[in-house]
Amino acid sequence: MSRKLIIFGNGLGMALDPDHFSLTTALEDIWNKENFLTPEQKQLIERCLGRTGAPKGEHELDTLHQAVTYCKALNRIGQGDVHWLTEDGRGFPEITAQYIHKVATKLHNYDGNLPDQFENNLVNFIKNTRSHVATLNYDKLLYNSFIDNDIVTGYDGYLVDGMLNSGFSPDALERKYDKKYGYYLHLHGSPLFVNDGQQTSKLSRNQLTVDRNEASEHIVLTHVKHKPSVIAASHVLSTYWDYLQFALSEADEIILFGYSGLDKHLNLLLRPYLTAKSIRVIEWDGAGQQDERNRYWSATLGHTAEIVRLENVTDFINW
Repeated sequence: MSRKLIIFGNGLGMALDPDHFSLTTALEDIWNKENFLTPEQKQLIERCLGRTGAPKGEHELDTLHQAVTYCKALNRIGQGDVHWLTEDGRGFPEITAQYIHKVATKLHNYDGNLPDQFENNLVNFIKNTRSHVATLNYDKLLYNSFIDNDIVTGYDGYLVDGMLNSGFSPDALERKYDKKYGYYLHLHGSPLFVNDGQQTSKLSRNQLTVDRNEASEHIVLTHVKHKPSVIAASHVLSTYWDYLQFALSEADEIILFGYSGLDKHLNLLLRPYLTAKSIRVIEWDGAGQQDERNRYWSATLGHTAEIVRLENVTDFINW
């Protein structure tokens, strides 16, 4: 059986509803959500940004991430009659994590569906090949489809993500009893993943709303240079990245779908495999001219890739 590895970026959602899947819009909407951030909490975030207002994207979250890291460290060593931090400072890591979780939740909770032809073609391809799927986005477009079409159904499914009723278990990803499933790897996490004591559980779809206050540790929404440290701090995400290497070694071809190429930690991991694997990039034709994109991807991946440029990436059917 010939498997492939498909890595989905935010381009899938952007092709269907660029307003909903705009990170800048989601950051602004949650910033302005009633009864969430206090003026004092907003001011602390604004000091990190060096200006007033909500963050505009991942590129602005650099200092914010550093401030959260420092506050966590001072919280650990600051116990006693006189704390290193004010009350707002002590709560800064948690409120920031809640902000990030709500942003990811807003992106996740999209009411639309995949186009029928695209969905049917992808579902049939995965069922026939058990090809691996890895995601860098937070939407439920694929998640809904995979559940509704019986692709993700525990050990009996075509894809497995290690989430059991009892919570996440790395052992649940290990193939046993002649199972042949592929892997569904949420490389940048999901707002569905929440801590439950010492375990990480997955919420049901109807449990996830922006009114839920979760300080999830399993969402990678930060400046690109801090993403590896967020991944390393989550046993769930670090396990997915370990299995990504196995998926890369097992796949005959790699397909990058709607991926910007900006996540350097992913590009570095891909590069060693590309000397022996073919790779295709499926992207929006508005990203640039063909020659320009060929040069970009060659520099990004260190290898020549086949670039498939489409007015709408959901028109792609040749998996």
